[in-house]
Amino acid sequence: MLFNSIEFALFLPIVFLLYWFVFDYALKRCKKQLLLQNLFIVIVSYIFYGWWDWRFLVLIAFTSLCSYCSGLLIARSRKRTGIPSAGKGFMILNLIINLAILIIFKYYDFFVVSFSHLFDVNPDGLLIKVILPVGISFYTFQALSYSIDVYRGKIVPTTNIVAFFAYVSFFPQLVAGPIERATNLLPQFLKKRSFNSTLAIDGMRQILWGLFKKIVIADNCAIYVDEVFNTYSTQSGSTLLLSAILFTFQIYCDFSGYSDIAIGTSKLFGIRLMRNFNVPYFSRDIAEFWRRWHISLTTWFRDYLYIPLGGSRPTIPLECKHPDAYKKWIIVRNTFIIFLVSGLWHGANWTFITWGAYHAVLFLPLILSGKNRKYLDQANLKDIPKILLTFIIVVFGWIIFRANSITEAWEYMTHIFSGSLLSIPWLKTRSYYISTLVSIALLIVVEWLTRTKEHPLQAHIKPRILRWLIYYALIIAIFVLQPSGDVQFIYFQF
Repeated sequence: MLFNSIEFALFLPIVFLLYWFVFDYALKRCKKQLLLQNLFIVIVSYIFYGWWDWRFLVLIAFTSLCSYCSGLLIARSRKRTGIPSAGKGFMILNLIINLAILIIFKYYDFFVVSFSHLFDVNPDGLLIKVILPVGISFYTFQALSYSIDVYRGKIVPTTNIVAFFAYVSFFPQLVAGPIERATNLLPQFLKKRSFNSTLAIDGMRQILWGLFKKIVIADNCAIYVDEVFNTYSTQSGSTLLLSAILFTFQIYCDFSGYSDIAIGTSKLFGIRLMRNFNVPYFSRDIAEFWRRWHISLTTWFRDYLYIPLGGSRPTIPLECKHPDAYKKWIIVRNTFIIFLVSGLWHGANWTFITWGAYHAVLFLPLILSGKNRKYLDQANLKDIPKILLTFIIVVFGWIIFRANSITEAWEYMTHIFSGSLLSIPWLKTRSYYISTLVSIALLIVVEWLTRTKEHPLQAHIKPRILRWLIYYALIIAIFVLQPSGDVQFIYFQF
């Protein structure tokens, strides 16, 4: 069920009305009100997820059950032994089970084909060719963070299985994040929630902005980008460069648009999710870009992979004769591990791994020189040259990400720097694509002016008539400029 579909447009109001007027108002004096409210969330979330394929429900239920039980077993082991570090085996077992499921469904065929090519054997008899469950990487990581945090003592394991299943399956962020932490989201399902009109109104504004980014910008960019990438060998260098730039905005507006809709929808139900994007294309270097892009995944890898490996401050053995060289080696190793794993997380293709390596190479000089946290504030006009340079670097990274193979990515980039780079870009139905370019320009200006806000429509616009004119203009643009046919959210495949 897509956020920009008729089904969801009917689903959301019905769920909202039942959630507040039946499970809040009508059951206000019921002792099991919270239990019933959470059970309702689980049911509608499973309906939402099962809309794609009911068989997916078995996997998410199993993942939820394993992580829930691991938390209880870790707590029981510590209570029985009195050892704070007890229960590690249960945490590791849960990691193995859930990561094994993820690997089988998402990566098994990729590794089989890769090794078959390496050893020149026929892989057909070894492939399982299973359907990739929508959003499996997102809810798997969310469930795993609970088990790890329980073991680390950051959260007390819950005995409320309904609230836990609601935490893992909460439908607004189920299939494409943000990847929530149990320390933030689970407690919200363990306490009574009351309707907050201010929060709900802000949620609707954020949904509107997310739909504008997805439908008006991302979906229209997709038409041009798909056509050019499919015929890149016959296109001019300027057309290829324009297409790469449009894909840069497509993937941002597609994914951040989804996050805006997810976060805004959650606010309708009294739930606050973490921010997932913070104007990443206004970054002044690659390190800042990764602090602002897909924040929930970046911080997940930082906290559960990078820091446990030693991070940028590794423990140096006493017998080490060259501590500085050892420290640099560990930093280089950890940086490549986290970026390569991040690339692999995005999909079973060597292009994603190469994309991760590309960013690792760009990130290394900054972290080795201690300049990876140089920019922690919002950019200003004087930073525009640095922003443009970082943007260009990111654009070429997205070419690798979008290409079907490394060979295709290389040929695409070499074609850009052909003799036709300075020619006028090809634009089919010129007036139609001009509206897309105008929308992108509007996005840049609006996000720059409101870069200190969670989302642009959060800004208090006066007078009131101007505020409503903006709302209606966005709504009209969504209906008038939406392309024909459904365009899937890019990150659903991850």
